[in-house]
Amino acid sequence: MIEQRLLAFTMLGAGWVLWLLVGLSVLSVTVMLERGLYFGQRRMSKRFPELLRLCQDGALDKAAQLAAGDAMEAEVVRVAARVARSGQEAVEKAVASTIDRRRLEYERWLFVLGTLGNNAPFIGLFGTVLGIIRAFADLAAHPAAAAGASTVMAGISEALVATAIGLFVAIPAVLAYNIYQRLLKRVVGRSQSLGNAIAAGLHVARSNGKGA
Repeated sequence: MIEQRLLAFTMLGAGWVLWLLVGLSVLSVTVMLERGLYFGQRRMSKRFPELLRLCQDGALDKAAQLAAGDAMEAEVVRVAARVARSGQEAVEKAVASTIDRRRLEYERWLFVLGTLGNNAPFIGLFGTVLGIIRAFADLAAHPAAAAGASTVMAGISEALVATAIGLFVAIPAVLAYNIYQRLLKRVVGRSQSLGNAIAAGLHVARSNGKGA
């Protein structure tokens, strides 16, 4: 009973798997474009050196005015400037909290790319196995040697398309996932550098105030 139902399922072939991979490919491209737009709108490479210098000098008010936009680095500076009067410990906690919260926003939907990169080849392989099973079933239905061989070869060639499509979906997804993870690592590193520079600037300003 169960064997017959499973055999009937496998006889569906790889067609539905191909459509599934096409849908996953559309999802992957959508996530790539959305994350690319998100990261692109929050770049602040040109302002980062100036922000770092102002933070090291303790000029948090000027740094906060310069830190416009929705980038993680900019928000770190603005948050630090708001709580600077509460002391260095408050600044450090505010910076760490901001980085942790914004990291989740930057990582949104990246799990889709990671999952597709890891599993799309297996989905394609599954479609290939289904196609080969159907090809051999067609061979059993056409026992003549010449007709049977041509039927099997045609079925196997169609089945292997599923593996190719699976790789076609997985490779760009893995590439995009690694790129975005690298960009996120750079953003977090810059934010942490600004946090350390702010802490150092506050320490210097406090020391100068005590020495005055």
